[in-house]
Amino acid sequence: MTDMDPSRTPPMPADTRALGAIGEVFQDSSADREVPRRQVRSWAMWDWATQPFNSVILTFVFVSLYLVSDTFLPADIAALAKDDPVKERALADLSSGYGLISTLAGILILLVAPVLGQLADRAGRKKRWLLVTTVLLALVQFSLFFVFADPVYFWYGAIMVSIGAVISEIAGVNYNALLVSVSTPRTVGRVSGLGWGLGYIGGILALGIVISLTFADWFGMDTSGGLAYRLIAVGCAVWTVVFSIPLFLNVPEPPARGGTPQRINILAAYRELIRDIVRLFHEHRPTFWFLVASAVYRDGLAGVFAFGGVLAAVGFGFSPNEVMIFGIAANLVAGVSTIIAGRLDDRFGARAVIVTSLTGLVVIAFAVFALHDGGKAPFWAGGLLLCAFVGPAQAASRSLLARVTPAGMQGEIFGLYATTGRVASFISPAMWTLFIALFGATYWGILGIALVLLAGLVLLLFVRLPRHVRPS
Repeated sequence: MTDMDPSRTPPMPADTRALGAIGEVFQDSSADREVPRRQVRSWAMWDWATQPFNSVILTFVFVSLYLVSDTFLPADIAALAKDDPVKERALADLSSGYGLISTLAGILILLVAPVLGQLADRAGRKKRWLLVTTVLLALVQFSLFFVFADPVYFWYGAIMVSIGAVISEIAGVNYNALLVSVSTPRTVGRVSGLGWGLGYIGGILALGIVISLTFADWFGMDTSGGLAYRLIAVGCAVWTVVFSIPLFLNVPEPPARGGTPQRINILAAYRELIRDIVRLFHEHRPTFWFLVASAVYRDGLAGVFAFGGVLAAVGFGFSPNEVMIFGIAANLVAGVSTIIAGRLDDRFGARAVIVTSLTGLVVIAFAVFALHDGGKAPFWAGGLLLCAFVGPAQAASRSLLARVTPAGMQGEIFGLYATTGRVASFISPAMWTLFIALFGATYWGILGIALVLLAGLVLLLFVRLPRHVRPS
């Protein structure tokens, strides 16, 4: 832990402008400060606390093995053979229906994330907002207990899962904004990578617990009516509550924007938001264009995990246990690669990590699609390679934004980061749904996600970001 922990940081060069806008962020808080290890670990534990929602609920278990399974098909269609075209089409309809709800739910974030971030910046209440949204995320997971194994509950389940995804992203606005409280310019990359890495490792443990319960046949418990999956959702909710506590106890609240807490009404917040966006375009143009480019490729990254479990189960015929075992392997690969990439981020720059990761993702996604007829083996190999690149791209994006964020605007900029992501959040679900609808098979959705990643990579290559300077 010592080599990853930024608790001891050597003095920074006097000219912090060489570091880009992040130099301004840390200038007032003493660049040679020591960040207590407890604060770093407590901040990173929030990723650990909320990862089961992403790994277990969204990707590998609840959605892919339960919500879009034949459990929610009419009885006569569910009774058909697995390779029957009618059943394949019905399962594809569930997949595309879930994608549609995800698209519609994503729109909810468009008008609120930057304003909430701005209000938190001005009031100095990032932790308070994070507490509220973390509690709401736990409640959404508890609500999934009532998604009974009946087709009439499909839309309720899809809506609640999608609302949870939106709440998770709103929570991430203030969580990401706290990154500057627990890192320095020299260590922001590795701290960001540590958070993502611990999140993936937490996903491994959560999936391992689920698999052990499955192999133990739930110790003879009657799991009819989808009870096993509903209890898994409750377990994820408890996990979120318990492991998020250290952040709220140990991580300090950053000072309010401008140094003095301010109150501002919603209408004024929107007017201020428009002024800030215009100012961002004129005064911090690289940050502005990075927000635009990252919105596209981050939606592609989200698509990899949002639909990866569905693809394994429906497109490549993985059994439930195979999907969960693959999920453990995927989180392990993603966690290790993300922690390693955090160090490469600090050394070579976040942009280099992102470009390399996106290039690898595009090539491998097309390869997995082309090798679909090869059965499960291509998905095992290609899927794990995809996961090796997703985590580093996500963590490096967060650290890069921290580096180019104007001082005192962390919450608002990360709110815009979430909002621009949601502005583009319809792209991956729409491309996934479109390709499946056109060709009638779930595995065609791979092409849709690959094209989104490629578009994001091309846009990023045109963004002129400050040259990376490694702090001495």
